[in-house]
Amino acid sequence: MNRKNVMWKMLSTIMLSALVVAGCSSGESNNVATPESVLKDGKYDPPLTMTIAKQQDENSGKYINGESLNDNVLTRWGEEKLGIKIETTLLGGDASQYNTKLRLALTGSEKLPDVLPVYDTMLINDLIESGQVKEITEDIATYMPDRIKEIYKQYPSTFNPVVRDGKVYGMAIAPNLTEGEVMLIRQDWLDKLQLKAPTTLEEFEQVIAAFTNDDPDGNGKQDTYGFTFSGKDSYNTGWVSDPVMIFSAYTGKHLPRQWVNDNGKLTYGSVAPGNKEALGKLRDWYAKGYLNKELATQGAWDALSDFTEGKAGIIVGRPWLYGSVKDVEKNIEGAKVVPYPTIQGVNGDRTYQTAQLNDGVFMFNKDFQNMEAFFLYYDKMYDAAFGTGEFKYGYAQGYDYDIVNEEVIFDPQQFNTPLEAVQGVGKMAFTKNTPSVDGPGQSYYDLANGVEPDTGVLLQSASRDQTTKDGYRISYENRDSLIPNDFNGPPTPTMQNIWEQLTTMEQEIFTKIIYGNEPLEAFDTFVKQWHEKGGDEVTEEVNDWYNQASKTDVMALMNLK
Repeated sequence: MNRKNVMWKMLSTIMLSALVVAGCSSGESNNVATPESVLKDGKYDPPLTMTIAKQQDENSGKYINGESLNDNVLTRWGEEKLGIKIETTLLGGDASQYNTKLRLALTGSEKLPDVLPVYDTMLINDLIESGQVKEITEDIATYMPDRIKEIYKQYPSTFNPVVRDGKVYGMAIAPNLTEGEVMLIRQDWLDKLQLKAPTTLEEFEQVIAAFTNDDPDGNGKQDTYGFTFSGKDSYNTGWVSDPVMIFSAYTGKHLPRQWVNDNGKLTYGSVAPGNKEALGKLRDWYAKGYLNKELATQGAWDALSDFTEGKAGIIVGRPWLYGSVKDVEKNIEGAKVVPYPTIQGVNGDRTYQTAQLNDGVFMFNKDFQNMEAFFLYYDKMYDAAFGTGEFKYGYAQGYDYDIVNEEVIFDPQQFNTPLEAVQGVGKMAFTKNTPSVDGPGQSYYDLANGVEPDTGVLLQSASRDQTTKDGYRISYENRDSLIPNDFNGPPTPTMQNIWEQLTTMEQEIFTKIIYGNEPLEAFDTFVKQWHEKGGDEVTEEVNDWYNQASKTDVMALMNLK
């Protein structure tokens, strides 16, 4: 063998060895089989890894004790207790950035994680159409724990966005009826003017007139007004600074920007009879100075600043809103805020509010093979809501609760190692918000009726200030006034082309009428144009979707009946 052949043989041997090493390191040619994770006594051995996508809001992106996204008290707990390692491989900040990242992954530029929280109905539709997400009909029937099944049985409509041809491609994230809205009223103003909290539209008008004209703050100036709300983007915010009770007083369940099942057909609330009368009333109040003069440019959080600064006397929002406006009681001596139920309709009927049943849906990579592990982990997350297991009081002692002198504490300032704010450990899991079974405030209602606080949920509710507790109690007592949007599917074909123009036209006409820049009859013209410019086609398509979604009894297929 000459020198050239010897060198070539040596080089070939080196290259072959390198390929073998490279192959072994990538796992492609490794003959050593990875042991399969086996679930034994509630824990996988060896641990398995579940990759997730996460939209991380500002509260879920804070860590203490040097912890991080993939190494924190909850990820360590999952690996130690369940043998499940959670690894976030797709991270987005706000909704827009998160959706963009999911879309890029959908096009193949990045691998889809195993578990995908999805918050956009169009993206849900596109994921299903792509064939990249898993059908989970049988998985739900087989692996979903019974106590969680009982929750999903209550909210069958939450499956509508993820059903195609009788197959289920996702599930709502922690379905639960949201809390309702209450009226927060300056009680000291009511007392000074010898008024009672309003229960009807006529009483409401009398109160806001007095709050505007009768100098409730006693400073000798006409610098206050009655009712503050947002009119910037929609007259149905669904959470705070909301005027929906005024519309509902005339329209019943037909709320602006919302679809409702009316005798078997979905109809759009903004064009329903009664809106004209509601706009006429708001127009009258605006002209008399009872409303925020800048309401058309005020967002929800802008509107409440007038209440906090002592300019306005009534604001509507969910019970936790008190925490955002209570500074008025510090800023102004004698100020006192009290929650009341929303008013009745003009016929003495209930007024209604928008409800949410879930915050997005879970979807799964089509190649994900560990649905049993997902449900094991998901069920444990529910322990905090049910007050059971290791999460009886919260997710981690010293993070979202503490035990001081044998007492469970939720005030982070009183922790053994005080914190500026509680650590949202639950937010380190799959989603932005943690599971709840408290509905619109059952724990507060139970406490008000004498139930002893002996679970984490009850203890935490009992630790809140009395005004917030009263608000939640009212919310629960009026839970029948909450109605969800019956259309929760992707934008229909016509919607994709003209919905933005229709809603812009709606917002402009409503605002111009309230401001007095258009006659009240402009509402009739708006309704006519809404139908002619595509509203009729949208209504037909929305009902086609609704009928299709209701066609197959997927609840029975998932063993949820």
